[in-house]
Amino acid sequence: MKPNQIIKLDQVFQAINAGIIVINDQDLVCYCNPVAAHLIGLGMQDILNKKITEVIPNSELFRVLQEEESNADQLMIGDRMVITSRSPIDQDGKMVGAVAVFQDGSELQRVLSRLDNTQNSLTGLENIFEQAYDGVMVVDSQGIVTRITKTYCRFLNIAQEDAVGRHCTEILPTSRMHIVAQTGHAEIGEVMDINGKEAMVMRLPLRENGKLIGAVGKVMFRDVQDLRTLAEKLDVLENKLKFYEKELKHYQKFRYTFSNIIGKSQAILQTKVLAEKAALGKSTVLLRGESGTGKELFAHAIHAASLRHDQPFVRVNCGAIPAELLESELFGYEEGAFTGAKKGGKPGKFELANKGTIFLDEIGDLPLGMQAKVLRILQEKEVERVGSNRLQHLDIRVIAATHRDLEKMMNVGEFRRDLYYRLNVFTVTIPPLRERERDVLLLSEHLLDKFQRELGSSVKILDRRVAELFQLYSWPGNVRELQNSLERAINVAEGYVIHLEDLPLYLQDLEGRRSTTSLQTLTLEMADAERRAIIKALKTARGNKTKAAEFLGIHRTNLYKKMEKYGLEGEISDGMV
Repeated sequence: MKPNQIIKLDQVFQAINAGIIVINDQDLVCYCNPVAAHLIGLGMQDILNKKITEVIPNSELFRVLQEEESNADQLMIGDRMVITSRSPIDQDGKMVGAVAVFQDGSELQRVLSRLDNTQNSLTGLENIFEQAYDGVMVVDSQGIVTRITKTYCRFLNIAQEDAVGRHCTEILPTSRMHIVAQTGHAEIGEVMDINGKEAMVMRLPLRENGKLIGAVGKVMFRDVQDLRTLAEKLDVLENKLKFYEKELKHYQKFRYTFSNIIGKSQAILQTKVLAEKAALGKSTVLLRGESGTGKELFAHAIHAASLRHDQPFVRVNCGAIPAELLESELFGYEEGAFTGAKKGGKPGKFELANKGTIFLDEIGDLPLGMQAKVLRILQEKEVERVGSNRLQHLDIRVIAATHRDLEKMMNVGEFRRDLYYRLNVFTVTIPPLRERERDVLLLSEHLLDKFQRELGSSVKILDRRVAELFQLYSWPGNVRELQNSLERAINVAEGYVIHLEDLPLYLQDLEGRRSTTSLQTLTLEMADAERRAIIKALKTARGNKTKAAEFLGIHRTNLYKKMEKYGLEGEISDGMV
């Protein structure tokens, strides 16, 4: 070979986008182009005149010399996969060397992987297409069938291989698939005759890059009678849905939040903090307190602040439902469970509260027999309707409330001990109004605002003597009693002020005894005098509480307590008259 020919070949080898490496009959590398050096990851000086196995340890190029046959396979060079082709070099009938041509196979590997994924997807789609319960047919723009499910073929009494490639009207004379493929107008809910049966079908045009390429048709109902049957079922379901919506509309939304709990006394503030902690958890909550303290308000607020706030809140007054109806109300019943049972049955309160919160008010009034059944639901989180043998799993949170002494009831056998411990997980005790002395006037102001909005009342404030009486009265009926007293008063009051004569008679009688020597009268008179003395001292001291306490001969801390008692904190501040 002439020198100028070698130069030209070397230029060609260097320009080729493939690795080329040549060895002589001693397995020494005598030629390597730049692409091969790059793929191997070595410099030319580390490749030329080196044993091929020193350059590529797993190389099989030397075997080509031994076996005198070409071969090709995949080879790993480092962490790179290459595709190589090897051939012996024959000169005058003698093997003088071997050449390997290889190329990076990473991109090919990625293409093959994508091709494999595509093939799997196509196989999956093929399976889905063939598993279609109703008939599906695809045609091209000329109406020639390109795909048709086996289900449809059985319905048409034709073999799948005989249907593909024929015009749609040849296998179904009433077909309009070719028309949809040409016009591009979809036809949905059309009734057509298929082998003597009325079937409902849909035909949709197929487009690719905005161009019509065919149409797809599907049998929606093989027999229109199926549609009529479905319509009847839907009618039944619609009636059930209306019933459920009617039942749920009272429960879906909470009415109160913690912002609706009025009060600044330490007792109510501590209770709110504890209730807010209860709201963040998942445990059962037991609300305890006297009648009228606002247990239901706290139950609403706990639900509103919980993660279930967007789910139903179902309230059950265990003491208000007749014993003979309690089981069906709580657990629901199936159709025909008893005489008078509604058609389709009825869901119980527990079932309606699923995913949300159920509030069992007056849990202490629950009959012993029902206590066992409620305990089972709380333990197993399953409910069984009356007349049914099917258990329904529930996801509910329970908030219970009572004003009764459950511990005493347990000791006399009126309340189950196991149910008590199931309920008494996170207890919140709501303080009575007599322990929230500074909240009485705040609550009164709030209730008067509420009555102005709801009843159109013009009453805005309490007379001074009424305010004093309200603060000194023990309020055995708690907030409920206060609300009832105010509502009665605004209905008889004239003007915008509630006077003593506007109050219920028992409160007027209490005030009327001020002229007697009773302790209550003396307390009211002393309180009135004390309040006036504090106001006078504060004005004399120009709002300086330390000086005012000195004038009164009491400690500053005691002055603060008395100011809180008489609601004077906001009236006079430091440095002001």
